[in-house]
Amino acid sequence: MELSNRLKKVPPYLFVEIDRLKSEKLKEGADVIDLGIGDPDLPTPAEIVEVAKRALEKPENHKYPSNAGAFFYRKACADYMKRRFGLDFDPETEVTTLIGSKEGIAHFPIAFVNPGDIVLCPDPGYPVYHLGAIFTDGEPFYLPLTWENDFLPDFTKVPTQILERTKILWLNYPNNPTGATASKEFFKEVIALAKKYNFIVAHDAAYIEMYYEEPPISIFEVEGAKEIAIEFHSLSKTFCMTGWRIGFAVGNATLVSALAKVKSNIDSGAFTAIQEAGAYALNNLEKITPSLIKVFKERRDFLCAELERLGYQLKKPSATFYLWVKVPGGMDSREFCKKVLQDLAIVVTPGIGFGSAGEGYFRVALTVDIQKLKEAAERLATLKF
Repeated sequence: MELSNRLKKVPPYLFVEIDRLKSEKLKEGADVIDLGIGDPDLPTPAEIVEVAKRALEKPENHKYPSNAGAFFYRKACADYMKRRFGLDFDPETEVTTLIGSKEGIAHFPIAFVNPGDIVLCPDPGYPVYHLGAIFTDGEPFYLPLTWENDFLPDFTKVPTQILERTKILWLNYPNNPTGATASKEFFKEVIALAKKYNFIVAHDAAYIEMYYEEPPISIFEVEGAKEIAIEFHSLSKTFCMTGWRIGFAVGNATLVSALAKVKSNIDSGAFTAIQEAGAYALNNLEKITPSLIKVFKERRDFLCAELERLGYQLKKPSATFYLWVKVPGGMDSREFCKKVLQDLAIVVTPGIGFGSAGEGYFRVALTVDIQKLKEAAERLATLKF
């Protein structure tokens, strides 16, 4: 049976190949240290789990959920945006529930992209941005994120004819995989450009609560953003809830309602019991997250110092739990990561997997305990080229 032309354009998902190589190493009996996938090793805080347990027992939660999400959950999302950023959103019209932000990001282009429309995608970047364009017969146009520009796109290098055809610009700050953050001035530039060329700004804010110094900002803290923007939030990293699949989108009512319409025809909404747990988490963010962030900050500080001591080049991130590190000796990123896995039994992610501009880098996820990170550093010190 022949695959669709769309699916033929899609390369194997990066982490599938990494898992295959990792499995081979495990079969050899190696003690593999996995710094690959960004899946927190810390358990979901017990108080969130307890809320979910009680919610599971409610018969009313065993029925189909509301497609847009339970009002109490959407209100918790709106309340969070108010407390954290000082922003007002109507939970009825400007918030919709997601089964994790990944599905919302993948489905959003269905609402707006027509064949031939341009979708601006960061490179390196989360693969779902350009895959959403491919699945809607749009054309991804890649915006290189370079070391020299602090991993921010340079819009002056985008041809005018591309901007005139653009339907959606994807942004992601704090950024995966680089760990970079963006200023209010940068977002002002983005909003002005989007208004000039009449395109949508879609901001993936999955890591907005995973920070160590100054709190990152929402794009909606820029005046006029609500006229043209939508922001995607995830509880996965913030509360170590990756497997729970819960998030939300917030922003311009037309954009939010269009996404909700797509979802109403594709999925049946997020499990209400999980929405109860998610609402509790958001309502108690200020008391839950500091202890989690403290753990990741300790890991960041330790491994950054160790890598720099070993001669690796990186910019210490102020957010996310990723380190974006230059591959030593000008090696190919895939070959370097393969060598690290084969010789040292350490999994790190080749930068090329996030886009062509990611070549020359590898990503480290700080998702093992400090003792494992110490062991990883000791092993890296023995690596021979």
